[in-house]
Amino acid sequence: MSKKEKIRTEKDKEKDAQVHETHEGEVIRDQSPEEASGQGENNMQNDITGSDKTAVFEQTIEELQGKLEEANDKFLRLFSEFDNYRKRVTRERIELSKTAAENIIVSLLPVLDDLERASKTVQKMQDKDLKDHVESEGILLIYNKFKNILKQKGVEEIPAEGHDFDTDYHEAITHMPAPEEHMKGKVMEEVQKGYLLNGKVIRFARVVVAN
Repeated sequence: MSKKEKIRTEKDKEKDAQVHETHEGEVIRDQSPEEASGQGENNMQNDITGSDKTAVFEQTIEELQGKLEEANDKFLRLFSEFDNYRKRVTRERIELSKTAAENIIVSLLPVLDDLERASKTVQKMQDKDLKDHVESEGILLIYNKFKNILKQKGVEEIPAEGHDFDTDYHEAITHMPAPEEHMKGKVMEEVQKGYLLNGKVIRFARVVVAN
């Protein structure tokens, strides 16, 4: 082998050695403990950050659900209160209209009493005199019409004479001896008629009771 070839061979070997050292250095740098440890820490931090975000999201969802349930509960309570208020107002309005009608009808009862007495007088006059009287017929017509109007509004007479005395409907103004044993405790005479309005007593019947 010539001298030049030996020099060339030695140079090639030196280059190969340098390249080998370079690759080994890179491999060593790739497998450096410090770098490997740092990379592991970064991965761990990323995992921790992801867990924290999940926990925050879950906590936020729980808070929103709590607020939603609270708002729903408030809405239900307000709706219930409003419904109760609406029913109470409706009931009070109905009661007010009934009370107003009751007061008016009670104030008209004395007029009904007068028309009833007038009609009885007219009937007695007609029984005695067989001739027709226009005036008497007019009184009877007014009385019957007025009575029918009150009946349409829910006014009813309270049965009294011949019935058992009932403190829920009758007011005893006096007592009298019973003519017969089975008449005891019964109404013998009706002094003033009593009336009901839609089943409620608006005036008690004033009666005489047998003892």
